[in-house]
Amino acid sequence: MTSPKPHTGRVIVVGTDGTPRGDAALRWALDVGAHAGDVVRAILVRPRDSLLPGTSFAIQPHGRVPEAGYSLDDHIAGLGVDTAASVETRTVHGDPATELVTASADADLLVLGTHRGGAVSDLVLGSVGRECVRFSRCPVVVITPEAARHLISA
Repeated sequence: MTSPKPHTGRVIVVGTDGTPRGDAALRWALDVGAHAGDVVRAILVRPRDSLLPGTSFAIQPHGRVPEAGYSLDDHIAGLGVDTAASVETRTVHGDPATELVTASADADLLVLGTHRGGAVSDLVLGSVGRECVRFSRCPVVVITPEAARHLISA
């Protein structure tokens, strides 16, 4: 029995959903966070229908759910970020916070984008972000819209 080839770089897991905040997290991970030899693992979590699946009453509480035919690989290529890291993509079904925390067990870093606006949002990270920061098995980087704009203008 042969053992798998040892991984020489870090594994950076990025939670993404096709929104500007997800794109900000991807851009940061690909451009700033990752280096040659690292693996950036972009994970799109498609939430399960919470109520009356297949009807207009289905609840999708976490962000935008990309339409059928959406390709995470094409989306990442469309960002135009040149990176020395290798990129893996995964689409999973489940609760976004649970899936990202589970993925963090095999990662060196978890990267998330977050929204911001209004007095309440300034105080609350968001349910997915809060759960990931609380239960992640690795360090977590949270990219706010302000941070994303700063990185793009630099």
